[in-house]
Amino acid sequence: MEVTVQELAQWEPGSYMTVDMRSEETRAYGMLPGAVPVLPDALFSFAAQNRGKKLVLYCAHGEASLDAAQALCEQGFAAYSLAGGYLAWLREELARQDEEQTRLRVETSLRKRFREKIWCNFTKAVRRYELVQPNDRIAVCISGGKDSMLMAKLFQELKLHNKYPFEVKFLVMDPGYSPANRQIIEGNLRRLGIEAEIFETDIFGSVYNVEKSPCYLCARMRRGYLYSFAQKLGCNKIALGHHYDDAVETFVMSLLFEGRISCFQPVTRLDRTGITQIRPMLYIHEKTVDNFAARQGLPVLTNRCPVDKVTKREEVKQLIFTLSQTYPDLKERIFGAMQRYPLPEWEPHGRYKRPKEQE
Repeated sequence: MEVTVQELAQWEPGSYMTVDMRSEETRAYGMLPGAVPVLPDALFSFAAQNRGKKLVLYCAHGEASLDAAQALCEQGFAAYSLAGGYLAWLREELARQDEEQTRLRVETSLRKRFREKIWCNFTKAVRRYELVQPNDRIAVCISGGKDSMLMAKLFQELKLHNKYPFEVKFLVMDPGYSPANRQIIEGNLRRLGIEAEIFETDIFGSVYNVEKSPCYLCARMRRGYLYSFAQKLGCNKIALGHHYDDAVETFVMSLLFEGRISCFQPVTRLDRTGITQIRPMLYIHEKTVDNFAARQGLPVLTNRCPVDKVTKREEVKQLIFTLSQTYPDLKERIFGAMQRYPLPEWEPHGRYKRPKEQE
């Protein structure tokens, strides 16, 4: 019977004994922590002395240990072989150390180099719009892109500094990603030290052949699944990763294509579901997110959308870019107007409200 390195990591410490079958000369290069050295010809007597305990045997590559574990099992012992042997464990350990270094580098970067442009702007939105309240249970939705991954890390940091109790649940909805993209998401979660619940849907398959407004349908289906899953976890809020540029683009899209002055809100209360949407990334610029992700060297998803068409948002993004060449502060003016107008729910809350003009 075999057990993988990943499976072994899930076992309760102290519930098994790790046995190194290799020669003394080979063991000098390294052993699993807590392993007991037992040469092959002494395995049976060692197992007899430790009857009733689970024994995990390993050699260099997992071949000799598999034969030995099978022989012990035939004698009634609870014996397992570590799949891939010591080398498999070593590869996993080196990868874990690399992940740990990446996590520390990301956290240090948020606390120092990007503190002002990312962390301070994140907490600014949290304070101004009172996004987090005592005893909240917040579902942080991770799509796998740069924005949501950064938001998840920021919520981890917020938990470290919180002045009152609240809970965070990290959610990843797989709408039908390719195996390669799914692997990237899971790898980035490990590198960032984020434990997330992943649930699968077939949204991509459902919208693939839709001719009219596939993006709109996809977005609605995503939200529906997220709300439902968040409710099952007892969450009262959902955090979405829309940033500064998303807000400006949505405002312009509403104006150009719908003929109305509108945008999503920093806080949206959904009466039908009882869940509140919050958008804590609104003061963070897309360029800053891109710079942060590039500096950390994290791989990002490619070709996430199976429809892969030029969207209205892409058209507006290009339009804003072109206009900004002539009017460099265009985005700032639009964003400021959204708050001064203000659009519904865009005026900061509490003590951050603008004083009313005297008549």
